[in-house]
Amino acid sequence: ANTNSIKQFIDNQEISFIKGDINNIDLVNDILQINEISHLINFAAESHVDKSIKSSFIFMESNIIGTYNLLECFRKHWEKNNTPNKWRFLQISTDEVFGSLEKNDIPFSEVSPYLPRSPYSASKASSDHLVKSWFHTYGLPTLITNCSNNYGPWQFPEKLIPLTISNMIKGQKIPVYGDGLNIRDWLFVEDHCSAIDLVLSNSKPGESYCIGGNNEVKNIDLIFKIYKLIDLMAPNYQISLKNINSAELINFVEDRQGHDKRYSINASKIKNKLNWTPKYNLDDGLVKTIEWYLENRFFLDVKTY
Repeated sequence: ANTNSIKQFIDNQEISFIKGDINNIDLVNDILQINEISHLINFAAESHVDKSIKSSFIFMESNIIGTYNLLECFRKHWEKNNTPNKWRFLQISTDEVFGSLEKNDIPFSEVSPYLPRSPYSASKASSDHLVKSWFHTYGLPTLITNCSNNYGPWQFPEKLIPLTISNMIKGQKIPVYGDGLNIRDWLFVEDHCSAIDLVLSNSKPGESYCIGGNNEVKNIDLIFKIYKLIDLMAPNYQISLKNINSAELINFVEDRQGHDKRYSINASKIKNKLNWTPKYNLDDGLVKTIEWYLENRFFLDVKTY
C-alpha cells in the first residue's frame, strides 16, 4: 500500500499503476477491458486484526464487498472473452479463516473447517466463500491460497516484526500481548510470491492451497530473536547508545480480544503437487528483513498509507 515499493517498476514502465478503489465498478471494468486482463490476483484487503476489532466496517467493505465486485466484474469480462484454460482469478487469503489451534492440534490444511474468530478473519472467510461459490455456480476459473503470517522488506510498520525492529532501534517499548506465548508460522514474502506464481500458472480452477513457512515460533521468542540479531547487526543504534538492554524494552500489555493461540500450516499439497517448499528459514529471513529496515530507516517512520 505504499507506492515507493514499486516506484522503480513504475519509472521503468515495467508495470502500469492505477490508484483506485476496488468498489469502483466502472474503474474495475475499464481496467479489465482496456488491458484485456485474463489473470486477476486479489491481494486487496484490510488485514490488521487490531483495527478490525476497533473499526470493523472498513473490513466488510474492502474484504467482502470489494471481493464481490472483483468477482462480478471479472465474471462478466470472462464471459464476453472466454478462452479455455487461459483465465484465472486468484484469491489471496489467510490461515486465520481456520480459527485457532491448541499446542498439539494438527496443522491447518485445505480440508480444515472455517472457524474465523475476529472481524478480520470473518471478512476473509466470507470472501473465500464468495470465490468458491462463483466457481461452483458460474464456472469462473478461481483459485484460493491461504498463507501464514508474512514478513519481509516493505511491510507496514504496524505489523509485529517491523514494529519490533522499529521500536528496538529507537529504544522504545515493544508491546507484547498477554504472556507472549501465542504461536505463529512465519512465511518470508519472497517465498510467498514464488508460491503464488506457481499456483497461478500451474493449477486447475477450483483448487485451493495452504502456504506456510515451516517456521512456528512463540511471539515472545520471535521478539528475542530479533533483538539478538539487532544487537549483533546494529550495535551503534540508539538502544546501545543509551545502554539499554533490548530485553528491557519488552512491555507486556493486556491481551487482544479473542486472541488466537496458534496458527500452523500443513503445506504438503503445494509441495507434492507443485514441488514448492520455502527457501528461507526464519533466521535467514529475519536477517534479510532487518538489513533492509536498517538501510531504509525512513520507512519505519511512515505514519499513513
